[in-house]
Amino acid sequence: MAKSQQTFGKKDLEKTRLKKRQEKQEKMEARKANPKKTDFESMIAYVDEYGNITNTPPDPTKKKVIDASTIEIGVPKREKESVDAVRTGKVKFFNTDKGFGFIEQTNTGEEFFVHVNGLLDNIKENDAVTFELERGNKGMNAVRVKKL
Repeated sequence: MAKSQQTFGKKDLEKTRLKKRQEKQEKMEARKANPKKTDFESMIAYVDEYGNITNTPPDPTKKKVIDASTIEIGVPKREKESVDAVRTGKVKFFNTDKGFGFIEQTNTGEEFFVHVNGLLDNIKENDAVTFELERGNKGMNAVRVKKL
């Protein structure tokens, strides 16, 4: 007589399959025996003022009235930048070997990139300069830079 073709691994898989089927059957019977409330009130969730989900409704005395006309939808329009105006500043950093640096504007403290191609005079660190701004690939660049 030939031996059975059922190996230990196949027997083990069959046992786990039967066990899962049995557990599923028990869960289904437990659900049928204890039905949950499925009315509308038990399904509602509320969000409190901090953004947390709760099952209690919000307190109507803490309600805030908001004027809908004050809400801005979208991005507010930018004011026109005066890019043609001559500005003054101080050279914060300049690398003559690589040909670039940064200029700090005196009244705002903003820093702008400057390249050697945008220079009218030779500059070095801590020089007072005048410059104009031009939009570059990564932001505003200082161009037509003159030493004061």
